Amino acid sequence: MKAIILRDIGGVENLQLVELPLPQPGVDEILINVKAIGVNPADTFLRKDRQHHHIFGNDTPIILGWDVSGVVTKTGPGVEKFNVGDEVFGMIRHPGHGKAYAEYAVAPVSHMALKPANVSHEKAAAASLAALTALQPIQKVKIKPGQRVLVTGAGGGVGHFAVQLANYFGAYVIGVASGSKRQFVLDQGAHEFIDYQMDRFEQVISPVDLVIEAVKSDEHVLQSLEAVKPGGSLISLWSSITDQISGKAKVLGVNAFYNMVVSSGDDMAFIAKLLNDGSLRPHISAIYPLAHVAAAHLQLEKNNTQGKLVLVP
Repeated sequence: MKAIILRDIGGVENLQLVELPLPQPGVDEILINVKAIGVNPADTFLRKDRQHHHIFGNDTPIILGWDVSGVVTKTGPGVEKFNVGDEVFGMIRHPGHGKAYAEYAVAPVSHMALKPANVSHEKAAAASLAALTALQPIQKVKIKPGQRVLVTGAGGGVGHFAVQLANYFGAYVIGVASGSKRQFVLDQGAHEFIDYQMDRFEQVISPVDLVIEAVKSDEHVLQSLEAVKPGGSLISLWSSITDQISGKAKVLGVNAFYNMVVSSGDDMAFIAKLLNDGSLRPHISAIYPLAHVAAAHLQLEKNNTQGKLVLVP
């Protein structure tokens, strides 16, 4: 099979297209003929920095990516949930070695869900890691109808799903992004929009019940804390809660926590339901052939992508 391996840490030149043996499913695993792959900022971070490479263990070669949508071509021992020919999607082994940048991928049954027939493989792959990253902490805080929710980075992959999901659960949603994304963010279901290039959002709104922080920056988290009312919460989707953040949150009376997204077939099944009925609408800015993965990484690193990027083998 064709796959993209990471030869070394650094630039996109280290992403190399190679031929590898077809992987085989083990107990409670399925082999998937991959039709589409979601690309995420975390993929670019892992390409450039060894800091989190412990997730790969000693498993080589390194194949980046977690999000796939495709067709089951083989089932391992003990598999009853899926059959050969089923169309499935999900996030494989996160946090771990997902090996999604390939024509075939092996996935634990417990990480996957059936893809709705009315949803393309491209949109299904786009709605895996990014949608789960938004969904799981929103489920934890149990948003109540009418609560005011501020979403930063609202025009990005995770952010546009966070806006849609907060809206789905009945929140009054305020989206923060650059001015060029105003209409896009409003189209996702935001009730208000703030251009962070024009205003300091924490100074121009009344305090909110919840901030969904989708910007990877400790300084941004510290800024966002000031937008939360006492007794409210801040969910950081990218940055861990440092002592400085924790200290400021305590002074302000805010519950601040970091949420690590984890693979879950049950959560993917819920996402499948929302995709099927139109409550969740993945926005794909561009689709690239697998061999052009370098171009996708370079685009993501511009930090101005609306919604998601997808690869097709």
